[in-house]
Amino acid sequence: MTEFDETKQTIRKRFPEVHQLQVDELVAQLKATGADQQPLLIDVRAADEFAVSHLPGAVQASGKQALALARAAGDRPVVVYCAVGYRSSKTAKALMAAGIENVANLEGSIFEWANAGHSVVRGEHTVREVHPFDKKWGQMLDRDLWAFEPGKPAS
Repeated sequence: MTEFDETKQTIRKRFPEVHQLQVDELVAQLKATGADQQPLLIDVRAADEFAVSHLPGAVQASGKQALALARAAGDRPVVVYCAVGYRSSKTAKALMAAGIENVANLEGSIFEWANAGHSVVRGEHTVREVHPFDKKWGQMLDRDLWAFEPGKPAS
């Protein structure tokens, strides 16, 4: 079992009430649904992480902003994500406690998404780099996807 698998298992145990949506399931949802039923993708990472790259169509929000967006989504499913899934599972749990029913965490979050070869964007452009968060968590992201070396200034 890899460190990433162990981390995902720990997150599942810590947040058993949160549905952990697999990357392939999200890909299928995005392909199968019309624009009005596309999942609302909420990236709960910090603004500097989001600025490096994010899932296409995602919005960056946390706390009260994430709750307001989830409420405004109506019947659309809400999928939250972060780097590996801990922060987003915590957010999903809070959204559920506030009455949002159709919410899921993207298991493995942007690291698993990018590791699987799915597109990430910066603004309007597809890129091949992701904010590695820090040296520990960055080990779960394929090294060739690191936007910069954690602990060193980004160029």
